[in-house]
Amino acid sequence: MPKNRNTFSFSASRAALTAWRRRTTTRAVHDGWRLIQQAGAVSAQRPGKLRFGSIGHGTKLAFPQGTVFGEPWIRLGDYCIIGENVTLTAGMMPDLDLGPDPILTLGNGVVLGRGSHVIADTTVTIGDDCYFGPYVYVTTTNHSYDDPDQPVGKQWPRMEPVEIGPGCWVGTNAVILPGARLGRNVVVAAGAVVRGDVPDHAVVAGAPARIVRRWEGEDGWQPPLRTPAPVPIPADVTPEQLVALAELDKEAS
Repeated sequence: MPKNRNTFSFSASRAALTAWRRRTTTRAVHDGWRLIQQAGAVSAQRPGKLRFGSIGHGTKLAFPQGTVFGEPWIRLGDYCIIGENVTLTAGMMPDLDLGPDPILTLGNGVVLGRGSHVIADTTVTIGDDCYFGPYVYVTTTNHSYDDPDQPVGKQWPRMEPVEIGPGCWVGTNAVILPGARLGRNVVVAAGAVVRGDVPDHAVVAGAPARIVRRWEGEDGWQPPLRTPAPVPIPADVTPEQLVALAELDKEAS
């Protein structure tokens, strides 16, 4: 027997109302979360409860932050971008007196991707313009296992400083181990585990990481790059022209 038209119309209206409520609730949640993120972000002007040794102009820590302690011994340069859920720690635990000198130092223009960890039980120095992908792990401390009769976690750890030179790119899920010293403009492949010294202008990959490409002066990159060199933007091109070109690409596609 066919359904009554009024019943069908009522059901359709009710479904439409339910869908509208869900869309409205979703938009409200997203808008609310954006407001929370904006309010919870940390900067020099709005440090919240975090009292860093210094935090530079234009630097921002996205909300929510990861674990952060030992802030008086952490110095952040200008225009750094610290992603969500990034852990920054100085010292083995909170509320220690670590002396007069900084323990964790970030240069200017450093980017730390979402979920990264920088664990500085002793000194970590990250140079200017270093870019980290998400979930990079940098640590100065490793467990020791000398005594076969003691649980590894109960044995006193070993600590060595870490130094990452300016201009480095560290890929997703890379691990930088205690004692690592990376030179200038080093590329660390995703998932690499780095220890020891890495010279300037080198590409490292693997676990443990090894050099897979280097800049050899007059000979250029060896082995040679498999991709063509990027074409530089002409010096006389204005930002407005670049925006116009991007719009043309969108229309063409």
